[in-house]
Amino acid sequence: MLKIGIILGSTREGRLSPQVGQWVKELAEKRRDAQYEIIDIAEFKLPLLGEPGTDASGAAAWSQRVAACDGFVFIVQEYNHSITGALKNALDYLREEWNNKAAGIVSYGSVGGARAAEHLRGILGELLVADVRVHPALSLFTDFEKGSVFKPKDVQADSVNQMLDQVIPWATALKTIR
Repeated sequence: MLKIGIILGSTREGRLSPQVGQWVKELAEKRRDAQYEIIDIAEFKLPLLGEPGTDASGAAAWSQRVAACDGFVFIVQEYNHSITGALKNALDYLREEWNNKAAGIVSYGSVGGARAAEHLRGILGELLVADVRVHPALSLFTDFEKGSVFKPKDVQADSVNQMLDQVIPWATALKTIR
């Protein structure tokens, strides 16, 4: 069975990604077409890449966790029209572990996180990750109550399932070339 990691792309205090990630996981598990697990980059305490004198144990655990996955769903929030620095750092820590895998993107922000998703697509392409077309974009104004409690509109669940309908066959196909 495929293993799909749901990567939480923020490490900030008060972040909303755990709520969104848990919702995606609950929807995905109803499908029974893969094993889904949340991977929280905050747990790995990755130092800034190239920072001298840092403990590399988090990096080794991060490498193992990503390498074990066949595909990903990135939970991406838009900060300053792009992805978070923490997510960029986590992506840059690895190379081969990402190669020839599939990914979907679930984004959120004032304009649904669209600009962050577009930046992430370019990075994923360089890492040989095939991202799928369907992209659930959550609005801070309509899918979050008072900007902090996640209450997605019903249509968003359909969008997540359509995204996974693309991620699963791509992850299956790419597994054959790894």
